[in-house]
Amino acid sequence: MIELRNICKSYGSLAVLSDVSLTVGNNEIITIVGPSGAGKTTLLQIAGSLDRPDSGKVIYDGTDLSGLNDRRLSEFRNRNIGFIFQFHQLLPEFTAVENAAMPALIAGLPRRKAFDKASELLDMLGLGERLRHKPSEMSGGERQRTAVARALINDPRVVFADEPTGSLDSRNRDEIRSLMADLRQRLGQTFVIVTHDPSVSEIADRIIHMADGRIL
Repeated sequence: MIELRNICKSYGSLAVLSDVSLTVGNNEIITIVGPSGAGKTTLLQIAGSLDRPDSGKVIYDGTDLSGLNDRRLSEFRNRNIGFIFQFHQLLPEFTAVENAAMPALIAGLPRRKAFDKASELLDMLGLGERLRHKPSEMSGGERQRTAVARALINDPRVVFADEPTGSLDSRNRDEIRSLMADLRQRLGQTFVIVTHDPSVSEIADRIIHMADGRIL
């Protein structure tokens, strides 16, 4: 489904990624592990189209993302890719359902349909009683589940997660890990996860080890 070919990325004189190639299959869970500074997050950002490589290609089912201008790339990202971050990145002034519906509204889905879909997702994730709560009124695990609903709202082909359990206690870490495994089973969702948490790699089909900007 996704192919990264010979990706290189530098910031000034610092080479962050050096000739990295990786494929991601449909309905696959991949974890990317390695020490800090290995290039994991940069690889995730390039694969998720949040950043562009200096050289190399990112291809989604034959679509070379380097051929898309910024507007078309943003549209592609909105419709095909979901993101979960270590710190949920919810908008504090909006409720759970408003936060979850945001990508669908950006994509042009009518407000009623976007909110209905967000409500269904939140209910599926165990937050049916928290739809009108703002992030400050929810636990860490509830906020991260809201972020998962936001990532899923546009039925993305792949969800990229950057340390999704990194800010959670052990109970909520287990909950989010189990949730991702369940979503793959129930929805056929593909996940690419950067993590330092060994327990998250227990649900992975493949574990990608990185060091010094390369896949080992």
